[in-house]
Amino acid sequence: MTDLTLYHNPSCSKSRGALEILEARGLSPKVVRYLDTPPSAAELQALLVKLGLPARQLLRTGEEAYKSLNLADASLSETQLIAAMVAQPKLIERPILIAGERAIIGRPPERILELLA
Repeated sequence: MTDLTLYHNPSCSKSRGALEILEARGLSPKVVRYLDTPPSAAELQALLVKLGLPARQLLRTGEEAYKSLNLADASLSETQLIAAMVAQPKLIERPILIAGERAIIGRPPERILELLA
């Protein structure tokens, strides 16, 4: 099995659920507590490629920072959205499981199983 990395927020029930699913299968992913060690813009860009998503789809739209930074503005570029996530990592959707060159957002947590199949 490819090395696994989990972008994890231990305060999030979905993120904890994803980690439990992995551990129940005997898997020990590298856990990245992204709120403590936020990804750089380059790391986020690479993650988006693995996810196959535009930056907008990685944003947590219910966060206060989303509203206060007016991130719903459709004229904002990928670079601007990525910069907002770097500055405010709470904006990054979670959990995210990375397996090699592929990644998936674990919402619901069972969705991570798609990468393990």
